[in-house]
Amino acid sequence: MIRVLLADDHAMFRSGMRAVLDTQADFACVGEAADGREAVAQAAALRPDVAVLDVRMPKLDGLAATEAIMSAPGNDTRVLVLTTYDSNEYVYRALRAGASGFLLKSLAPEELVSAMRVAARGDALIDPTVTRRLVSTFATSIEPAAAEPAELERLTSREREVLLLVAGASSNAEIATRLHVGEETVKTHVSRILAKLGLRDRVHAVVYAYRNGLVGGR
Repeated sequence: MIRVLLADDHAMFRSGMRAVLDTQADFACVGEAADGREAVAQAAALRPDVAVLDVRMPKLDGLAATEAIMSAPGNDTRVLVLTTYDSNEYVYRALRAGASGFLLKSLAPEELVSAMRVAARGDALIDPTVTRRLVSTFATSIEPAAAEPAELERLTSREREVLLLVAGASSNAEIATRLHVGEETVKTHVSRILAKLGLRDRVHAVVYAYRNGLVGGR
């Protein structure tokens, strides 16, 4: 059972998402919060698997609340940040704080539920439109490394190929189609890449690829 905390200052949004979660056999909405401080307190008390936080909330915004939740001793909660604004600043702050996802509120309810499942199993994700814009930003603003890091030698040729596709903002499904393999195979490759390179999630894999000149800078 995936235990979820919903934090948003709009009661209508919270009640709507709770209604959606109530239709899912593998979800339980264990708490709601109308402001950031309450979200931090409830995350500490309830220890949900996933906390869904709106960026703009009173008392403490969703980004500051994310930082507080993620930095709490013994925290196991994964945070998804939701917003109607897709500014780069919001995305950077959310990822630096340790959020597992940054998604736009325009996302369909079933897609948000899917994102919660992704976060609950320890993966990270960003709204595809936001990811592609960030990739473009990385390509033009990050100075590539003078030489490739030694740890890349640990990757197989297929893992390196998958890393490049991840860096190009391709989803697991898109990578599977491109390489003519199953999505589970892609997930395995991604997991091995993250482990070998010491990266937390696929978002950081994108940053790694651009910082080290694997794409965009050469």
